Amino acid sequence: MSWEDKEKTMMFKVQAEEANQARDILHQVYKALKEKGYNPINQLVGYLLSGDPAYITSHGNARSLIRRLERDDLLEELVKSYLNKK
Repeated sequence: MSWEDKEKTMMFKVQAEEANQARDILHQVYKALKEKGYNPINQLVGYLLSGDPAYITSHGNARSLIRRLERDDLLEELVKSYLNKK
């Protein structure tokens, strides 16, 4: 592999089905955190930054749900949603 090949920008693509799954899981986890009295935004940020599932309640199977997805998939969905609303 040449130096030029190593310097090329990598393409990262998520399929539409994966994006829909990430969106659905985020909504379900948000709802479960809210129902338990947590600040869902703070808890989700804690999870996304640390990877520690203890930030997510087990109520409503939320902890199991969020662990089905890679954190980068969740972050991609959040960034896409944020930028599409601007």
